[in-house]
Amino acid sequence: MATLILTFLLLLATKLPSSLAGHCTTTTATKSFEKCISLPTQQASIAWTYHPHNGTLDLCFFGTFISPSGWVGWGINPDSPAQMTGSRVLIAFPDPNSGQLILLPYVLDSSVKLQKGPLLSRPLDLVRLSSSSASLYGGKMATIRNGASVQIYASVKLSSNNTKIHHVWNRGLYVQGYSPTIHPTTSIDLSSFSTFDVASGFATVNRNSGSRALKVTHGVINAVAWGFLLPAGAVTARYLRQMQSIGPTWFYIHAAIQLTGFLLGTIGFSIGIVLGHNSPGVTYGLHRSLGIATFTAAALQTLALLFRPKTTNKFRRYWKSYHHFVGYACVVMGVVNVFQGFEVLREGRSYAKLGYCLCLSTLVGVCVAMEVNSWVVFCRKAKEEKMKRDGLTGDDRCSGSHS
Repeated sequence: MATLILTFLLLLATKLPSSLAGHCTTTTATKSFEKCISLPTQQASIAWTYHPHNGTLDLCFFGTFISPSGWVGWGINPDSPAQMTGSRVLIAFPDPNSGQLILLPYVLDSSVKLQKGPLLSRPLDLVRLSSSSASLYGGKMATIRNGASVQIYASVKLSSNNTKIHHVWNRGLYVQGYSPTIHPTTSIDLSSFSTFDVASGFATVNRNSGSRALKVTHGVINAVAWGFLLPAGAVTARYLRQMQSIGPTWFYIHAAIQLTGFLLGTIGFSIGIVLGHNSPGVTYGLHRSLGIATFTAAALQTLALLFRPKTTNKFRRYWKSYHHFVGYACVVMGVVNVFQGFEVLREGRSYAKLGYCLCLSTLVGVCVAMEVNSWVVFCRKAKEEKMKRDGLTGDDRCSGSHS
């Protein structure tokens, strides 16, 4: 069963959402361009006209603000196709004095990534920028607000026989004076870069497919381990132990399911540590905290088996209370964190999440059916015992009266 769920989720979770891509246009209020492409994140796009006779590129980047006091930026990385560091960028934001939209050049060196100091505007080197400007969609009457569209225009002189551009784009919430602050650090915001050929229009998204596969593997293993096997093990312990016909077999089934879930969960947790180490700028506070808490609780549960008192020991009831409390807490945290993982992977509305919800709903349905059956059996036995007790009392009274 777990293998089928693992395969099902793996096939579905590998599908990438497309809702974050923008729609491109070659026409603005002031200019027309020859080509355009939609960018894979932040609903951004870019349009351009390339003049091969002199190697000049005229372009317009289309982005959106996420805050009235925020910023939107676009730039070129002359050295690397897959990172922000080293990029020469143009950033648009409201002037702190006049409130009007301004566009300033910045160089994103290594000190910016380490946040050693504020980002200060300075002339661009390594990129031959001949002109640049910015405007809001809607013209002079438009205002900077959350969701407002901005257009960044630039004319760039390209190197001879080089028609490929490694470009980056992003947006942030605040600007301190004339220093834009760091942008959000979600996986989408950290993936806002690509390469495109200005002559052919062919674009390549420099997404780290290996990292994506590792994230999917991490999510699938943990969904099976923490989100299904551990709850299933808790169900077997609660309901199979009431079946006297199977004797102590319920315990071995429960232990086997839980240990399998813990071993798989340990693998998933280790992959999560690797992902965190490889992505120092990415922070998922709640997901990480729940993952650590779930793994710690599961490890304590496993260790508790080594100190399980005998049934005749007076501390047995305290051990059972501890085992139940920590076990149910681990199950709840594990399931909640699986849903958090879907949000991290941007699979909140995916078929993978639907498949997991169906599996979890099936397990909940089994629990409800077993719980109802347990209460029916309990009430029936209680009634039978009461009838026997009442009958025995009546017999005693009859025998007493005859004597």
